[in-house]
Amino acid sequence: MYPLNLAPAHILHLSSQLLWGGLILLLVGLVTAYGLEQHLNVATLVLAHSLTLLGPSILKIGYVLRLIAKQRLKDEACAYALA
Repeated sequence: MYPLNLAPAHILHLSSQLLWGGLILLLVGLVTAYGLEQHLNVATLVLAHSLTLLGPSILKIGYVLRLIAKQRLKDEACAYALA
């Protein structure tokens, strides 16, 4: 049912790392692709634009992992309350 068999705290930590990494990639890509475009060659410019695509994708994965971890924490709390 859950994609990872880790503790919810570990999933939260992983999701935080993915969220920060995605944000950093997005910001670096935006600054490089649109702020320094006149100074870059074509290959570097393509790489910078690809970071603007990868950054939000990693952000989304981190957000979904965060939702999964929160749901698992809620499920565990309910299980302890019923026991």
